[in-house]
Amino acid sequence: MNATTAEADVIIVGGGLHGCSAAYHLAAKGLKPIVLEKHVVARHASSASAGGVRRLGRHPAEIPLAQASLELWHRLGDMLGADGNFRPSGQVRVAENEAELAACATRVGETRALGYDFEELLDRDALRRTVPAVSPHCVGGIRVARDGYAFPFKATTAFRHKAEELGARILEGAGVTALDRAGERWEVATGRGRLRAPVLVNAAGAWGREIASMLGDTAPVKPTALMMMVSDRMPHFVDPTVGAMGRKLSFKQMQSGTVVIGGGFEGKVDHATELTELDFRQLAESATNAAAIFPIMAKARLVRCWAGIEGVTPDDLPYIGPSKAAPAAFHSFAFCGHGFQLGPIVGSITAELIVNGRTNLPIEPFRVDRFA
Repeated sequence: MNATTAEADVIIVGGGLHGCSAAYHLAAKGLKPIVLEKHVVARHASSASAGGVRRLGRHPAEIPLAQASLELWHRLGDMLGADGNFRPSGQVRVAENEAELAACATRVGETRALGYDFEELLDRDALRRTVPAVSPHCVGGIRVARDGYAFPFKATTAFRHKAEELGARILEGAGVTALDRAGERWEVATGRGRLRAPVLVNAAGAWGREIASMLGDTAPVKPTALMMMVSDRMPHFVDPTVGAMGRKLSFKQMQSGTVVIGGGFEGKVDHATELTELDFRQLAESATNAAAIFPIMAKARLVRCWAGIEGVTPDDLPYIGPSKAAPAAFHSFAFCGHGFQLGPIVGSITAELIVNGRTNLPIEPFRVDRFA
């Protein structure tokens, strides 16, 4: 699309999972959104993440959204015609000692007190039935059924293609250089022309702070380069996605046999150039953590490492909901390295806010002015 001027019902800034999800849900309600992506769709966190579809260990404020989003993940294929390779393999968090097991019991008790029963406490034997390859020293953990993982790029692309099929437009190479409210419409300037729409959505990820500032909102965000590694193909030895109570670890074996390892280790990020630099000392610690939980990994061959840029807030919760400084503008960004699972439902929430003026899900904890 070689646009010099374009009209839309909604302009969405950011072509990651959350931007494409919002575009799909808006298009499904009959609106004609346009997504502005300064590079290509899924350029950063939406293709570089671990792809976890997880309720396990969620902040209490996120649990209602995670519950609702999981139901969408389970019917993604029916919604979009493609399931993003979603696999409901379950998720497990491992305790390596009695203190960590006690922390697991406390966590399960807290979620049950809130009315949720999806987390199941595992003793030593139950852990080994669930994860037979786990190290002998591990004493238990927490398990959540129906959680799992998906392929980040394929999931984002599935939302993109369905949104386009329903009438949304995706404009790549269209970074926002200016925006202004003229009467009842937003006017947005990009490197590929000007666009106008009555409603604007900020789904710009780690760069959402800049878009929020253009709107007049102050939204603290720290750009962070979260690192990942993948191994060569190995014989099948684990089904669930596995984390640890006392270590940084996100661990899954794909259907191909490769093992994907993350957990929140940070590289270096240059926010202006959007380049990252790997920290191999921290990657070595990440590999050590994986081998501590799964001894079979001591002989694994790692074949690739990478980092994706994500936005992190002071309280590790995202910004979701209306702008406080500007009319007809909405935020959906800074998901702090754990927003992939929330993508389907937050896109739906954004569409509900725009079309109906409300949502039935609790989003007050994510308001953009909570640090004011």
